[in-house]
Amino acid sequence: MKKVLVLEDEAAIRSFLVINLKRSGYEPLEAGTGAEAFEQLRLNPDVKVALLDIMLPDTDGFEVCRKIRASGSKMGIIMLTARTQEMDKVTGLMTGADDYVTKPLASIAELTARVDALYRRVGGDDLAETGEVVRGPFRLNTRNRTLEKNGERIRLTQVEYAIVKLFMDNPGKALSREEILASVWGEDYVGDLKIVDVNIRRLRLKVEDDPQTPSCITTVWGYGYKWGF
Repeated sequence: MKKVLVLEDEAAIRSFLVINLKRSGYEPLEAGTGAEAFEQLRLNPDVKVALLDIMLPDTDGFEVCRKIRASGSKMGIIMLTARTQEMDKVTGLMTGADDYVTKPLASIAELTARVDALYRRVGGDDLAETGEVVRGPFRLNTRNRTLEKNGERIRLTQVEYAIVKLFMDNPGKALSREEILASVWGEDYVGDLKIVDVNIRRLRLKVEDDPQTPSCITTVWGYGYKWGF
């Protein structure tokens, strides 16, 4: 069974999410606090995707996200954000989330589609590739899904890995935001292009010598981005 953590302190919303995830073939694990979420993750290390609400009684979803990423986990993370709080979306992505869904939910079908796409992305349904791609100081191992720069490992989420692989498979080619969105988040993704920009910003913090003057991932103004090696 495909396990999904649902961290939401409002019982009615949590129950709604759980019911619909079950209908979509998932095994939801419920948590109403950050402490409960970490206990669920301790007991279920095979969780592939987590839905994290921001406002919690004992902490916030950003801190839960940070701790999950600090542990080295590559699980897919979707933040549940208030529709009017644009900064919540950006903050969630910068702390390590892969996607966000706004509340109140406009469509449960949209949420389950996001979970499906992210579950596939983190390897729930994918076949492993074999081999390496080397560009400049970077070595991408497509079997282990890892990245090294000058021999040192760079921790990536699965979405970050997918972006790097897309760039390294297309050296020197300018990729539009739309191309990146379709390749990494899926053709049916219904979110906005801002998610690409925020993930690029986060990725630059990891791969660039100086993120303020990037040389690895350069901006093609009015279009998208290009890998510099």
